[in-house]
Amino acid sequence: MKTTHSQKSKVGLREIATAAHVSVATASRVLNGNNRVDPAIRKVVLDAAAKLDIDLSQRNKTKALAFLVSNRAVLHSFHSRILLGAEEYCAAHGWDMVFLSFNYSPQTPWKELHLPQVVQRHDVVRAVILAGTTSMNLLESFNHKGIAYVVLGNNVIGGPQDLRSDVVFSDDIQGGQDMTRYLIGLGHRDIWFIGNLRLPWFARCFEGHRRAMEEAGLVARSSSIDSEDDTNIGYLGTKSLLARGESVTAILAGNDPTAHGVYRGLRDSGLRIPDDISVAGCDDTIGTLLYPSLTTTREFPEQLGKQMVELILNRIANPGQEPQRVTIPTEFIKRDSCRPVLASREVLSDGSLQKVVTA
Repeated sequence: MKTTHSQKSKVGLREIATAAHVSVATASRVLNGNNRVDPAIRKVVLDAAAKLDIDLSQRNKTKALAFLVSNRAVLHSFHSRILLGAEEYCAAHGWDMVFLSFNYSPQTPWKELHLPQVVQRHDVVRAVILAGTTSMNLLESFNHKGIAYVVLGNNVIGGPQDLRSDVVFSDDIQGGQDMTRYLIGLGHRDIWFIGNLRLPWFARCFEGHRRAMEEAGLVARSSSIDSEDDTNIGYLGTKSLLARGESVTAILAGNDPTAHGVYRGLRDSGLRIPDDISVAGCDDTIGTLLYPSLTTTREFPEQLGKQMVELILNRIANPGQEPQRVTIPTEFIKRDSCRPVLASREVLSDGSLQKVVTA
């Protein structure tokens, strides 16, 4: 009996790789839930583990996850709320959470990324929750190193539709579409989107705006500012479109902090909200702190965090399952910053008001 136990204790990753006729790295990727492995090879590795009578659920008893915020402020309010939701779900299921911040260049080849050591230690953390701004080179590095992860799809630069991994989305495309439809329903036709279209969360909200405008037979127009300071994006984007003499009766800001900058830009030009121009936002982070209170789209970051942990724990328990993709809906929040276009006015290039719009 002792001999049998001793033999089993020696059976590990190398023995599984040998039995499956694959490399140790490939076996590691399969057993850690990496989806960048051919399904046929994954089956061979799992079958080999089963024939060796290895209980994969007991292979690593570490019960900790890493929450990695990349290329964003550590105390960013939205990602802090995702972390709170993730921690709550972990605590309820007996798991620990390690918080990490990681800054890197999207242009760095994946082989040259110096990942935090802890995420590469399977005996310390079992998997990683990727928040912040995620570039494809980081995902490639994780895939090649066999690190299991779930990612916030809204913030992936380079096309999350191609990901072969577990992904959670907030449905900000639908949120942007709903908000634009609301403004159109108020009679607005000259609606501008303000954000930084180089960043994926702004681009997704604009995509919803574009869809709603086109289905109404209107042209989607944007004032995009290449900055990562949300308030400055709103301020400069607003001042820019007013300086160009664009006709505008409503502005959709890509998030609430950007809407704050829009408020500043309009007031600097002597315009009133919503009497002269209606303003709407996305994400409902500071909408109640603005005056007038901001009509916006509410997202649910705590729920995003809980869902991300749920997916990755399922991945750990069932490493061979297909990639999971979950979308969390948004909620339309009507407040005081929008009004029907009949009460709006046409803005001239000098910021003055010409006439009441009666169409």
